[in-house]
Amino acid sequence: MAGKPYLGYTNGVQRFRLLGALTVATALLAGCATGAVPGGEPAPSEDQRAFPVTVEHRFGSATIPEEPERVVALGYTEQDAILAFGVVPVGVRYAFGPQDDAFFPWADAAAGDAAPTILPREDLDPEAVAALQPDLIMAVTAGLDRSQYDLLSRIAPVVVPPQDHIDFGVPWQEQTRITGRALGQPQRAEELVAEVEGEFARVRADHPELAGRSVVLSGPAYDGQYPVHASDDTRTRFFVELGMVVPPAIDAAAGDQFYAYLSREQAGMLDGDVVAFQVGSPAERAGIESDQVLASVPAVAEGRTLWIEGTDYDALQFASPLSLPYLLDEFVPKLTAALG
Repeated sequence: MAGKPYLGYTNGVQRFRLLGALTVATALLAGCATGAVPGGEPAPSEDQRAFPVTVEHRFGSATIPEEPERVVALGYTEQDAILAFGVVPVGVRYAFGPQDDAFFPWADAAAGDAAPTILPREDLDPEAVAALQPDLIMAVTAGLDRSQYDLLSRIAPVVVPPQDHIDFGVPWQEQTRITGRALGQPQRAEELVAEVEGEFARVRADHPELAGRSVVLSGPAYDGQYPVHASDDTRTRFFVELGMVVPPAIDAAAGDQFYAYLSREQAGMLDGDVVAFQVGSPAERAGIESDQVLASVPAVAEGRTLWIEGTDYDALQFASPLSLPYLLDEFVPKLTAALG
């Protein structure tokens, strides 16, 4: 497991190797034959799979002329949303975890025995993307800027976040619907959203003590500063959908970003009914536990500390229709215990 939380609290902007990329992409697209998607059978749905479809997004729109068969999951956690529709991507962007396994436990059944190409987390090469001969590039969780989008759009239609959401802040419901539209399965998208929202409603009903309780989501310190996540972060939304709230001071510190850093002098802002620490390794947890500044935060001093680690950590990063049901079953009991 990686030693840093998903995206390392950065903006996720990638460095692209441009030399020769457009030439290679053009050649591949001109002569490629589209292959079948490996993996299991698509989920049942009433969708008619009518194409072409157009998906509006922050850089304009992407038009998918026919049902895509070779989909690249360029976003760091994009594969789950695609797998939920019975489509297995031919390429997956590495984010964290095992270097040779693109799928996490909650997605294994949907992925079957597929072995997609794993694209690197950093220094993503458009030539490598073009070599996969995609007919659709899903990049809702990729953090692309306009120049990167324009370059990749020369290879295949690219779907990025909608205009009204920050990078890494698209709610799982919206990402599911966006992916469903791009794959020609909008009805199935609504079914998936309804199913998972029903699970959240069940947990809220079973645990009314969560309503209105405050949570601060943090992780290991970097350069002496403590990361915190705003309400718009996809991971924090998990707690919000359980009825919890993020202290307004945290959202104010984040501004128009999904995260912020607090100095040691600001560590008191980490206090809440519960403070949740995402840790990607035993060493990261040990570092937090030995931090005397954090020890003085009331929530920590009083034992209202929640550790998000192991598979819980992985599932929270994805925040998808596949990972969220797992997280509701496995993680909520730990949350209620931390609240006392």
